[in-house]
Amino acid sequence: MKLKLNGLGIVFMLISFVGNAQELELGKVSIKELEEKMHPKDTSAVASVLYSKGHTYFNYTESSGFVVVTEVETRIKIYKKEGYDWANKSIRYYIGATPNERVSFSKAVAYNLVDGKIEKTKLKSDGEFTEQVNKYWGLKKIAMPNVKEGTVIEYRYTIESPYITSFPDWEFQAGIPVNYSEYKTSTPEYFTYSSHFKGFVVPKVTKLKENKSITFTSKERSDGLVVKTSFSSEKVDYAVNVVKYVEENLPAMIDEDYVNNINNYKSIVVHELAMSKMPNGTAKHYSTDWESVVKTIYKNEDFGAELNKTNYFEEDINAVLAGMTNKNDKINAIFNFVKSRMNWNDYYGYSCDQGVKTAYKQKTGNTAEINLMLTAMLRHAGLAARPVLVSTRSNGISYFPNRTAYNYVIAAVEGDNKIILLDATDKFTQPNILPFRALNWMGKLIREDGSSVDIDLMPNMLSKEAITMNYKIEANGEISGKIRKQYTDYNAEVFRQRFVGQKEDAYLENLENKMNKIEISDYKRDNEKEMQLPVVETFSFSGSGLCDVVGDKMYFSPMIFFATDKNPFIQEKREYPVDFGFPFQDKYVISIDLPEGYAIESAPKPINVQTDTKLFGFSYNIVPTGNRIQLIFSMDMNTSIVSSENYEALKDVFQKLVAKQNEKIVLKKV
Repeated sequence: MKLKLNGLGIVFMLISFVGNAQELELGKVSIKELEEKMHPKDTSAVASVLYSKGHTYFNYTESSGFVVVTEVETRIKIYKKEGYDWANKSIRYYIGATPNERVSFSKAVAYNLVDGKIEKTKLKSDGEFTEQVNKYWGLKKIAMPNVKEGTVIEYRYTIESPYITSFPDWEFQAGIPVNYSEYKTSTPEYFTYSSHFKGFVVPKVTKLKENKSITFTSKERSDGLVVKTSFSSEKVDYAVNVVKYVEENLPAMIDEDYVNNINNYKSIVVHELAMSKMPNGTAKHYSTDWESVVKTIYKNEDFGAELNKTNYFEEDINAVLAGMTNKNDKINAIFNFVKSRMNWNDYYGYSCDQGVKTAYKQKTGNTAEINLMLTAMLRHAGLAARPVLVSTRSNGISYFPNRTAYNYVIAAVEGDNKIILLDATDKFTQPNILPFRALNWMGKLIREDGSSVDIDLMPNMLSKEAITMNYKIEANGEISGKIRKQYTDYNAEVFRQRFVGQKEDAYLENLENKMNKIEISDYKRDNEKEMQLPVVETFSFSGSGLCDVVGDKMYFSPMIFFATDKNPFIQEKREYPVDFGFPFQDKYVISIDLPEGYAIESAPKPINVQTDTKLFGFSYNIVPTGNRIQLIFSMDMNTSIVSSENYEALKDVFQKLVAKQNEKIVLKKV
């Protein structure tokens, strides 16, 4: 069957096509977009990206050669006050060398519907800001004016970069719905880029070729009595490889509980230069594997060369190590010396900013300066110390070889068939107890010859929280008792990070409120600064409302305020792995003295819930002995990360845990 269209039908098709195309152009905001009260597919959305288009291409000048230009234009709809932040935008750009990258915003306008008409408010100079993050990076920011519920904003920004080794990452997804996202690259035939996709959604890809040309102008001066200058030009034709990526109707990226970094699962395309071959030149290959990437980093003068500087610390370290012969004693002595002397300035990076000598003198530095300094000191002590490149949790997981995959460095000591990992940027760390930010899958240990090996950064030992509680129930239902809490390894590190240095009154007030408004007395904390020892808390408590008295019966949960009141895993389906950060064990030993004249009518039955793989589970056991009850509860999480395939099992275990912990003991008057 053939489809026939009359002239009127063709006209309507053309009008429809042109209308849709214009909707994806700056300045073409429609009344329909302004009238939209909520996103048609996600009524909870606070804002949405109506469209975002990016184009990376090359410009050529005889003075600068090829430069990479990326133009981006975006239109965003604001639905709720909680979405106002989406009317602001910041772009990071490199300023660590000459020439710098350059960023500029243009056509930034906020649109509102006023009395049925479209009102435009243009961005003024006071809404645009430039910030220097450090000597390597700057930020260009805009804050759009006149933003309200219902506002549509749009803007264009341009990044000009003389550094052709990579393109800006293009993120198709966001924390709000994205109706349309398009990214296009136009690359001269002289350059070959590797493209990599991240995330669960793969864009539609189309490819084509275009032809362009460059005209070179040269001048010559003739010798003789009269000097003449002549100009000539040469036209060079070349092909441009054009690739377009498109994704449509993308849901918001919801940051679920216990997610490492939501950007690890976001749909992103990344480009990195693999090869270049200029006319009449030879092919030049760039970092295409991890070995090449690591060697490039190690040869950087702000990295490898800094490890060879020792004269600034030798006298001090020799005094610290005086009389020591034991390897572990040396490690601990140097590690504690660096932690006590140096202060981290909160800047990440594997490259030194001011250099290790200046940092040592000023007693402050970034991650590279502190941990490369630590590595050099350990080597000076005769230990097999090496730097380890790390991508922090905020930076994401390094899926494929590229020079920006890492943003952090720690130290490692090899020997005796084991590796000791060290990070001196944090006052509360220990050997093999890294800051939480550095617990991100794998790192790259670099040896002196530039070779590297993968290092598992994730802990495998259980960090324990052991709680002993003894309490007595009075005939009126009031409860009083004593508690001892002990934290080891990462649990101790997390506790110190959160609470050491906090005023005790504020801490205790928060703790009392968290524990059903009990009253705490005789509070004591031990080992908060002795990093090699567990942190221990002890205190007495009393409270009411923890036991219900109804007639001649009493009802109470034996775990009282320690009972988990709700399952943290309630989604029907889990998109991302559950990341606890480290394996752990929570163990409670609880002794309960019953009031005189009461006996147990009923009590929760013992239960032992374990998965087939023994990855996680819990046990709950109550033993009545006369006028006393003993409860032993233990929750074991034997893995840092639970895959989405095991989510149903995890959800089921926690559901049973919540139900069991909230079961009541019933006492009856006798």
